[in-house]
Parts: sequence; C-alpha cells; structure tokens
Amino acid sequence: MSAGKRLLTLVLGAVTVLALLVAVRATAAQAESNGGVRVMPLGDSITEGTQVPGGYRIGLWQRLAAARYTVDFVGTQFNGPGSLGDHDHQGHPGWRIDQIDANVTGWLRTHNPRTVLLHIGTNDILQNYNVSTAPQRLSALIDRITATVPNADVLVATIIPLSSAGQAAAARTFNAAIPDIVWSKVSAGKRVHLVDMYSKLTTADLIDGIHPTAGGYDKMAAAWYAALQSIPGSIGQPNTTPSPTPSPSPSTTSSIRGVGSNRCVDVAGVSQANGARAQIWDCNGQANQRWTATSASELRVYGNKCLDVNGGSTADGAAVIIWDCNGQNNQKWRFNADGTITAVGAGKCLDVPNYSTANGVPLQIWSCNGAANQRWTRT
Repeated sequence: MSAGKRLLTLVLGAVTVLALLVAVRATAAQAESNGGVRVMPLGDSITEGTQVPGGYRIGLWQRLAAARYTVDFVGTQFNGPGSLGDHDHQGHPGWRIDQIDANVTGWLRTHNPRTVLLHIGTNDILQNYNVSTAPQRLSALIDRITATVPNADVLVATIIPLSSAGQAAAARTFNAAIPDIVWSKVSAGKRVHLVDMYSKLTTADLIDGIHPTAGGYDKMAAAWYAALQSIPGSIGQPNTTPSPTPSPSPSTTSSIRGVGSNRCVDVAGVSQANGARAQIWDCNGQANQRWTATSASELRVYGNKCLDVNGGSTADGAAVIIWDCNGQNNQKWRFNADGTITAVGAGKCLDVPNYSTANGVPLQIWSCNGAANQRWTRT
C-alpha cells in the first residue's frame, strides 16, 4: 500500500471513530430527556462547569429534585458527575456573546426550552473583545432568544466577579448596563428577568481567578433556584403525588418483596462486586436480599454496598446495580405511600421490566405509574 493510501486509511478510520463517539454522546444526551419542563443552561465555561464539571447545574438539579420539580435540562452539550441527574446543557468554554448569538437560533429551535438561564460576557472581557459594546451585543442576543422562543422565560444573570483588577473593573461596568437592558425588554412585553449573580460570589469563591470553586458554583445554583421559584411556570409545579412516607430508621433491615411478582429484590449470584445487577428472586432471607434503609435514604446490602442507578442515569430502562456507597443522588431512594420506591436522582420508580414475575429478571428504573410491577412491601 502506498504512503498516500495508508494516510487516507488512517484519516478515514479516525473520522469513523469520531463519528461513533459523537453518536454515542448524542444518544447519551437524548436519553436524559424526561418529559419535564425544558430548561436550557446557556453560556460559556461557567455554564459548562470548567474546574468543577457540571458547575452550578449540580446544585441546581439537586435543589429541583429535592423539591420534586420535574425539569429537563436541554442542550447539545453533555457533562458532569453522577450526582447531576441530567447532564445536558449549552455551555461553551471560551465563547463570547457574538459566538453564542451566531448559533443560538438553531439550538433554541431544536430544544424549544420553556426557560433559559443566560450567563454570558466573561470571555468578551477576558479576550478584550470590543468590551465597550458588549452590552449592545447582549441586548441583541436577548432579542434573538425572545424572538425565537417568545413564550420562554429568559433569566439574564450579571456575570460573576473576576480576580484581575482591570478585568474586574470591566466586569462591573458591563454588569451596570444589564439592569437597563433587562428593563427595556420587560417594558416591551418580553419575558425577561434579571438575576443578580455578581453579588452572590466574591473572588474568594474563584478557583483560578475566573471559574468558581465547588462552593462558588453552589452559590450560583442557589441564586438560579431562588429566581426560578419566583417566576410562575418557569419550572412547573412540584410533583406532590404520590405522597412520600418517612424513610425507615437507620436500623430498619428487611427484604423488599414485589407486589406483582411475590419475589424479592436480590443481588444476582450473591455477588459483592461493584456493578452486580439487582434482580427479583424467590424470597429466601439470605444476605443478598437483606436491605438496610438508612437515614441518608440509602438501601444498603452487605453493610457497605448501596442500591445504585447505573451511571447516575435518569433514562427509562436504566439498570439498577450495587456499588460502593458514596452518598450521591443515584444511590438515594424514597419509599412512597402507594408502595412504590422512587430513585431520588432520577425521579423514577424501581421497576420489574414488562411486568415479569420470573426469577432472575433484572431491575430497572421507569417512569412511575403505580402498577403492580412498581409496588413493593418490606417483610
């Protein structure tokens, strides 16, 4: 084979691998759509979560889930840890206002968000890109968003502080223009809202002078959450049914029997390995069927392994396994008054696929429907 043909083969192979990776990434992102109120986190690396993958979206998701809001983060990007129940977003590290503006129409048409969380302008300052006209570019971007999704609430945040003295001054000047921009949109009848993010953080909350620490991102999450709660409809209404019952005390250990199958939640093969599947099996009282409900909302087996939604997924059909207990939301479960057991991080129910009653059927999570294959009793 000639050198040219070998090079062409390598290039085609690399393109194929890249296409497969993109397809896998897209599938993962699409799989996290849960039918909830669509919220698009929009911006730059601070939305993406540089330094702390997932950024403010982690704390915001956790607050929404704890209050039983059903929200679907949307966007073409995807990242974050298992404690973030929905990894989709529209954050682009290094991007300026004009770059977001050039692409936002397509993103909005694809995802049709009910609510947009906009934090942008930091890179205009960091790159010293026509800083004096950055407010005008922000105004034009807001107009493009409201024209494309006129029924969406658009929350516009002032940008967080910067450590460099010169850049900090430019950020303050940029932020000072934002309230009048927002007010002009409100006066024109547009659903635009101001979020004062700048005052919520200090430079002590920055890990590198630009991006927040985990604690700083959580302060941003709290600010977004408070703003969303103040805007009717922006995140829908909390799901109040079925009513939860208090979790058992830390010492409560029992078998968990399926109402539909009359079989118990069981670790396949009495395995203690991370990733071992949870299944239903004839109730026998052995250690792999004895579950301890803790005050941290865990379901522990063998003392140190927790019932876990694989990969922190929120998708229907996600596998239920055991894993070393780590306190993340995909290991938290809530017993409900109707006998269902909710995976807290996903907002979905422990489910026996296809109403099966056979030994060895692996468990999954699925949208809650109250059917017998989702109801359980502790014995």
